[in-house]
Amino acid sequence: MPDDETQTPTLNREATARTPHATRAQPLPGAAEGPSPWLLRLIAVGLVLAALNLRPAITSLGALLEEVREGLHMSGSVAGVLTSVPPLCFAVFGVMAPRLARRFGAGAVVCAGMAAIAVGLVVRPYIGSTAGFLAASALALMGIAVSNILMPVIVKRWFPDRVGTMTGLYSMALALGTALAAALTVPVTGALGGNWQTGLVVWAVLAAVAVLPWIVLVRDRTPAPGQPAPLAANATEAPTLKIARSRTAWALACFFGLQATAAYITMGWMPQIFRDAGVSAGTAGLLLAVTMAMGVPLAFVIPRVASRLKNQGPIVVVLGLCGLIGYSGLYLAPAAGAWAWALLLGVANCAFPLALTMIGMRARSGAGVVRLSAFAQSTGYLLSIPGPLLVGVLYQHSGGWGLPIALMAGLMIPQMVAGILAGRDRTIEDES
Repeated sequence: MPDDETQTPTLNREATARTPHATRAQPLPGAAEGPSPWLLRLIAVGLVLAALNLRPAITSLGALLEEVREGLHMSGSVAGVLTSVPPLCFAVFGVMAPRLARRFGAGAVVCAGMAAIAVGLVVRPYIGSTAGFLAASALALMGIAVSNILMPVIVKRWFPDRVGTMTGLYSMALALGTALAAALTVPVTGALGGNWQTGLVVWAVLAAVAVLPWIVLVRDRTPAPGQPAPLAANATEAPTLKIARSRTAWALACFFGLQATAAYITMGWMPQIFRDAGVSAGTAGLLLAVTMAMGVPLAFVIPRVASRLKNQGPIVVVLGLCGLIGYSGLYLAPAAGAWAWALLLGVANCAFPLALTMIGMRARSGAGVVRLSAFAQSTGYLLSIPGPLLVGVLYQHSGGWGLPIALMAGLMIPQMVAGILAGRDRTIEDES
């Protein structure tokens, strides 16, 4: 591949020397003038609106989980299955996103994803059965999964010179949507008559609005700046990488999976933990919002600090210790120190941007980053599926939160070990 990269400019210079006027008059394929400013602004708006919809389907349900369980006559184990659906859908449907984007275009897939979220959120509260609720939730989560995977692809394609800025923008919007759904679902439900169905369906409006900017891009094939195809990737280099032989890749997958386990347990169960401790439903939703909102500033700080270090192990340990202290507080005094535990768990949950940063640092080539990202995220989400389900089973059979919280705290130890191994200064190319 280096030979190809060094030979191409030479051939272009030779062609220019032979036919200077003709060559200069015809731009190279994929090197068109680029999209108009209004289209870039529309894509930026679309990215923000899409990111706002990537978590409300999950956190709004966590805020009203007790009402949903009673309304649909769910057991604790079934509710645990419900909280395990998001990582399952992300693992299953996320791998489809690149192939769908190559066939239909990334804009069309994101548009369909937003529509799926809206339809799923409209249908699930009124379908009247647990199986139907799960199916409609899966539809919404499918839309989230494909959109989630394609956000960085769209940023890389349309904003190649502003990747950091645009990634920060949609990451902030994602955290904001997560926090708003957690904080507002209960008060909005009360303001609309106290019906949990209405409290859940209201978030479909935000998803429907997010469809609008992407409609313009459904059939758009405007060449992106400097890129000839919607999904630019080095197709010849990637297959030579034996990523499954890399210890760092497996360590990253385990770290990603364990942090995802903690995140989905938090989103699905933390409000219920506080409510069972005597905290009001509205306050429990605010506490979850505080936990999620910690990701807004720290998503900017942690990647910058991590990228300046050769070894990210110390950051892994700090985040893990925050998680251990937060879970210990939930076990010993869940109501008395609720705001402190919410803040500490919010810091611990920022292992997600750290994991994404390490994915970019543990591979030398662009193709390696793509392969490592796909491997670590898909494997990690699969590993995270049993966690929320196990919490529900332990809660139902033990009759309290002691054992589930002990499990959450215990998982911090292997998460720190995996993170320390993944944070070492080496690349997957060296190992595979």
